[in-house]
Formats: sequence, structure tokens, C-alpha cells
Amino acid sequence: MININNITKIYNGITVLNIPNLTIRKGESFGLVGNNGAGKTTLFRCIMDLIRPSTGDIMSDGNYVSKSTLWKSYTGAYLDEGFVIDFLTPEEYFQFLASINGLSDGDLKEFYDSFEEFFNEEILGKRKYIRDLSSGNQKKVGIAAALISKPDVLILDEPFNSLDPTTQIRLKSLLKDLHQNAKTTMLISSHDLNHVTEVCERIVVLHKGDVAHDIQTREDTLKVLEDYFAV
Repeated sequence: MININNITKIYNGITVLNIPNLTIRKGESFGLVGNNGAGKTTLFRCIMDLIRPSTGDIMSDGNYVSKSTLWKSYTGAYLDEGFVIDFLTPEEYFQFLASINGLSDGDLKEFYDSFEEFFNEEILGKRKYIRDLSSGNQKKVGIAAALISKPDVLILDEPFNSLDPTTQIRLKSLLKDLHQNAKTTMLISSHDLNHVTEVCERIVVLHKGDVAHDIQTREDTLKVLEDYFAV
């Protein structure tokens, strides 16, 4: 589904990303972990053509992301608050997304119904701009917005940060359902090793831009990761 070939990213002579080859299969739930500065967000931004790698190329379903826009039609993402239009209310923002994705009023109602529990009566009907919501509720809006078009590929950077425990649990359930039932290809970065091992069937560890581990999730994966980062 996503093929990464010989990419590097160099800033001021310092290599912050160096991945010779990495393939994320269609329908795979892929986790990305690493300490601050490991290159996780840089990799996601390269995959979405928000920044260009210094060398190499990235393909999504056979399309070069830097040369085609076809991949955008089946990709949903939330990396940070810059992905939402924060001077709109959540309702205005979702209505805008529905219009550009060709969704009907019935589709939008179905979307609201499916996210009712996740929103927990904290998002809709509050007469607040997105920028005036708490950081956790802004993240709820961003994650839901990434899913409004039911994308084949979902990219989330640190989705559990700022969420309260109840919402974290609901998000894990939502992501597991997307993987098992919708067969969504998911790329999720997280500092929370427990969450990422629960949600992802494969986990890659980045260390200073290099792939340090590439493992399939098993019963002992959490301990393996904890031991690695404890050194």
C-alpha cells in the first residue's frame, strides 16, 4: 500500500531520517514509536507530501505522493491542530468537509451518530469555535474529521495525547474496529507503548531517523519495547 524507498531528510547537514526501505501493507495497522526527535512526525509529513525527502521517494497504492494527488482521495489524517479550521465551530467544519467530500445530509447525520459516544456531548451544540475548545476536544474534532470520508488510509500522529482516559479507551476501540471491520490501513505514532501495542499489529521503532526495530505484535511486545527504551 505504502512503499518507502531510500528516503533521507537532511536539515543543516544533519540527517534526521534515513530509511532504505519500508513497506506498509494494505489493511495493516502500523505503529511508529520512538523518543522525541526520532523522526516520527518527519516521516508522516513526508508520506503526506507536506515536506519533501532529501533523497528517495514514497508511493501510496502505486502513486508517487510527490507527483500525484490521487492518494489524497483515500487518505485521512490528523497530525496536529493545523489540520483543522479553528475559526469554525465543529458543526461548520464538519459541514464544510461533508460538502467537499460529496456527503449528503443523511451521511452527515450518520457520521454524527457514529461519533456520538466519542464526542461525549462535549463537541456538538456548544456554540464554540474549535480554537476555544480544550486541547483534548480539539483533537477529538481532528480525529473525527480525518474519518468523515471513511478513508482507506488513516494517519494519526500522537492521537492519544491530551485525551482523557475514557476517550483514550473509546479511541482504541474505534481504531480496532476500523482495522478489523473496515480493513483500514492505519499509521499511528505514539509515545504510549501500551496503547500502540494494543492497537497495532506491527510496530517500528525509530532511533535518530533509523529503523531500530520492526516487529510483529505478540504477547511479549510491550515488554520488549519497555526493555529497549529502558536502556
